[in-house]
Amino acid sequence: MKDKVFGVLQRVGRSFMLPIAILPVAGLLLGVGSSFTNETTIATYRLQRLLGEGTLLHVLLVIMNKVGSAVFDNLPLIFAVGVAIGMAKREKEVAALSSVIAYFVMNTAINAMLVLNGDILEDGGIAGHVLEGTVASASGILTLQTGVFGGIIVGLGVAALHNRFYRIVLPNALSFFGGTRFVPIISTLIYMLVGILMYFIWPPVQNGIHALGALVTGSGYIGTLIFGLIKRALIPFGLHHVFYMPFWQTALGGTMEVGGQLIQGGQNIFFAQLAHSAEITHFSADATRYFSGEFIFMIFGLPGAALAMYHCARPEKKKAAKGLLLSASLTCILTGITEPLEFSFLFVAPALFAVQVILAGTAYMIAHMLNIAVGLTFSGGLLDLFLFGVLQGNAKTSWLLIIPVGIVYFFLYYFIFRFLILKFDFKTPGREEDDGEVRLYTKSDVRARREGAGEGQGDKAESADFLDPVSAVITRGLGGKRNISDVDCCATRLRCSVHDETLVSDALLKSTGASGVIHKGKGVQIVYGPQVAVIKSELEQYLETAPDELYRAVGAGNAGTDDAGAENAGMTGTEAGTIGMPGAGAENAGMTGTEAGTIGMPGAGAENAGITGMEAEKNRTEAGGERTVQSIIISSPITGMAGDLTMVPDEAFAAGMMGDGAAVLPTDNIVVAPEDGIIGFVFDTKHAIGFETDFGISLLIHVGIDTVKLEGAGFEVLVRNGQKVKKGEQLLKLDLEYLNKHAASLVSPVICTELAANQKIRLLREGKIEAGEALFAVDIQEETV
Repeated sequence: MKDKVFGVLQRVGRSFMLPIAILPVAGLLLGVGSSFTNETTIATYRLQRLLGEGTLLHVLLVIMNKVGSAVFDNLPLIFAVGVAIGMAKREKEVAALSSVIAYFVMNTAINAMLVLNGDILEDGGIAGHVLEGTVASASGILTLQTGVFGGIIVGLGVAALHNRFYRIVLPNALSFFGGTRFVPIISTLIYMLVGILMYFIWPPVQNGIHALGALVTGSGYIGTLIFGLIKRALIPFGLHHVFYMPFWQTALGGTMEVGGQLIQGGQNIFFAQLAHSAEITHFSADATRYFSGEFIFMIFGLPGAALAMYHCARPEKKKAAKGLLLSASLTCILTGITEPLEFSFLFVAPALFAVQVILAGTAYMIAHMLNIAVGLTFSGGLLDLFLFGVLQGNAKTSWLLIIPVGIVYFFLYYFIFRFLILKFDFKTPGREEDDGEVRLYTKSDVRARREGAGEGQGDKAESADFLDPVSAVITRGLGGKRNISDVDCCATRLRCSVHDETLVSDALLKSTGASGVIHKGKGVQIVYGPQVAVIKSELEQYLETAPDELYRAVGAGNAGTDDAGAENAGMTGTEAGTIGMPGAGAENAGMTGTEAGTIGMPGAGAENAGITGMEAEKNRTEAGGERTVQSIIISSPITGMAGDLTMVPDEAFAAGMMGDGAAVLPTDNIVVAPEDGIIGFVFDTKHAIGFETDFGISLLIHVGIDTVKLEGAGFEVLVRNGQKVKKGEQLLKLDLEYLNKHAASLVSPVICTELAANQKIRLLREGKIEAGEALFAVDIQEETV
């Protein structure tokens, strides 16, 4: 159990590396920009001509400040995406998109709850009873201040949903929404509920933080220690701003008369004294106790921890660790941005963060005890130390004391971190375990693991991911991994690009269950139907570990031919049987020769081999073996010119690879429901609608050919997924002028995608047809004995 927990924490820690990588650059931009655009700083050093408003440097610094702020203002969202990408096993881009959606959904749900309960007023203002700082803007949404912790909640949750559902197979009527398309859907639903729950859970946490602040002000040095401990402990939750800002900006941090005015808040007091520095003997350490200690552990302490982590890194990983830790340390030293360093060990080694909290807390107290009074604008980095310590003189700030105390803290951090890392084998940067040998798994590996020789059950399950047999055959059919340049899919087809089209074997590809293979130069389209999204995910996962080689099957390059047996396609009959396909003997695949023939695949005794399933069906019907017991009428959804599928200028549709039906060339711009039924799906690019009639007939209404490339232009959708509609109800509006100009063809297939073996299509109308008139019949036949 302990190893499992540490393993999860290690993965979480690694997932933070992507967002952490941007923080040093953003920190430099923000630190430099904020320090040199501060009006008090510019006035104090009389730099108006160089840095004042209107100067070129001022403009550049303002831009730097805003760019840096953009990263830190959106840090929760950045962590949501980064954690989701890091924790997702496959299809990481889908996890990233889903995390963005979930983040907005969660905060929007929180916002709705705040509005409904009167916490946010109608004019967008915050109600008076709301604790200051607990409601803030997150990417333009007024919501509870959850900080980075909120982003981590989203990232971890979405990654878990993604890993669970990205290969889900839904019922046929909903298969379009299966696979990766299901992840953003389930993430939206789950995080709407999470947002509602956060409204009730998070405010008590915030209120508790505010109450702890009252312990600080009246407790002297101990109060300063408590302040430091609490502030640093809140860093992971993003709530340190809620805690410290009242001490910096309000009477909670003290009051003092400066220049004849009563000033409230530690930072305000310091800058008021800075503006009247000629009248001040020594700045108030009671006012600066809320930030002076930061210079000790930000400039000296945490870099010592970074050095310890570097020295503890594995030799082969020291170079990578050095780059990460050095940039994070420089950011910490120069600007006081600690998150890159703290987050590098926070989740992989919480004990180290506990040490950081204690040491940092004591640094605040020691600075207060030594009467160190160095102010800051942003954080305790070298820039602010120089501006508000060194340039003000030691007599006013006692800044020189920071150096010996800081050196002591450097060695404290270094030796404590080094001891704990080595003692408990914490997986800090550069100490991560290798993920294992990267190699191609073979059938002997699987057999050995099944017999118990090898690793644990978890490894067996993981090895299966690399051995998807259908993906292996698809890869061979495309000429091997090295021959594949791109893999994509549309609603029903796996769309691949290859380097050498002569290596493609249609026989192998059809043996995987494809209803057809279409060649367009170096492009290969393999027709699977609505479940193609899952097939694509499986194939991409397999290709990650497949051998980088070319493969030529017997008969490759002869498009549209089937080999007599599976062994001629480069597989034995037994191998074909393992993936549920007919080989030298169709019985090895669990099908008789006749059954193999009816679906257009070769078998040992399939007298119908080499002809399509529809043709085999027709042959048996003409022989008198079946009779029609019921006919279901399907009406035309379009007004235009009707005909059979051979009029469609697309091989997959014309040959019935995607199902049988009819075609209509539109002359009217309205597409209507052909019968009473339900909308199964509307394709993203609006050109196709999945429809299921009340009689259970699944239809695909596909407007035009290659209209997917128009990306929705020329189409207006009038229905939504899952909507029940009546015959004649409008589904789509077409811009016929635009479509005639940009589409390859407007001939529109209307096909039954899931015909049973005893169902046949009978065309009822050719030529001119009105929407709602009978187009074809689905004849249900019963075999006589």
